[in-house]
Amino acid sequence: MFAAMRAEKMQALHLFTDPATGLEAIIAIHNTRLGPALGGSRYQPYNSLTDAVADAMRLARGMSYKAALAGLEQGGGKAVIIRKPHVDNRAALFEAFGRCIESLRGGYITAVDSGTSSEDMDCIAQETRHVTSTTEAGDPSPHTALGVLAGIRTAARHRLGQESLAGVRVMVQGLGNVGYALVELLTAEGADVMVADIDPGRVRLVVDETGAHPVALDAVYEAPCDIFAPCGLGGVLSAAHIDQLRCAAIAGAANNQLAEPGSADRLDGRGILYAPDYVINAGGLLHVALTHQGITANRIAERVSAIGNRLATIFEQSAAEGRPPSVIADRQAEVILYD
Repeated sequence: MFAAMRAEKMQALHLFTDPATGLEAIIAIHNTRLGPALGGSRYQPYNSLTDAVADAMRLARGMSYKAALAGLEQGGGKAVIIRKPHVDNRAALFEAFGRCIESLRGGYITAVDSGTSSEDMDCIAQETRHVTSTTEAGDPSPHTALGVLAGIRTAARHRLGQESLAGVRVMVQGLGNVGYALVELLTAEGADVMVADIDPGRVRLVVDETGAHPVALDAVYEAPCDIFAPCGLGGVLSAAHIDQLRCAAIAGAANNQLAEPGSADRLDGRGILYAPDYVINAGGLLHVALTHQGITANRIAERVSAIGNRLATIFEQSAAEGRPPSVIADRQAEVILYD
């Protein structure tokens, strides 16, 4: 375990149980140089504790890098709550998790993530004030989508030479809260949007409401498009999938999109522009962090829109140095976190 922590430069790892509710949770804290760790609570099933810990650590590291490049005075952390087939009392489980967070005395602030909701955050808030994304604070998904839209505009400008998204073909993979909101924003700007999701009912709803074109799950990677936007779970850009892609750029909301160490070089070798995930999807983090600090909605929107400018700098430096954008972004974040 310590070797894995050293490999990720992890600062701390906390494991919690609560027999009364069946809670089994992990809080990974990657780096607190800039401030208290902030990151969502993921509620998902895992094949093993090892898998859950590895996921928490990878996600926590991404949050540190995300906060650093977003200009936030926050560290990076992530919580993973292992989802069981059945839970007797979900509210009690999240209240128990709130007590776990409180035991860290402000060292970790949580928010919504995959599998959790603002109502779950309300339960956590019964036991600790170190939580955001409550029903009062609001859902961060719209700001995540807004930041991804800004990133897609930058990718289209850099790779396609287009200032407008009108007529740009975008393949959106994953129609959760962020993916759904992104499709609405893209269609409003005249983009030609294709969609796919594991839930066929969700696809039908999005198609009916936005006019997007449905694509079968097994045809997503081979679908001809200008921009591929992964907006589901991570690890989607494996060698096999990269070889199938028929796009000019990748710009989406999913975390940890690169499945393997060589994925960035493989994309670069194919001439596919990649918007580093923790840069383009930082809108949600900006929302939760700045809302927690009492910053106004207009000011938050301004900070989210600046994601496009950050990506433009990364793309320009990548072209000048002949190195993948993800390498440039990592280096920029590490200078802030470690130098």
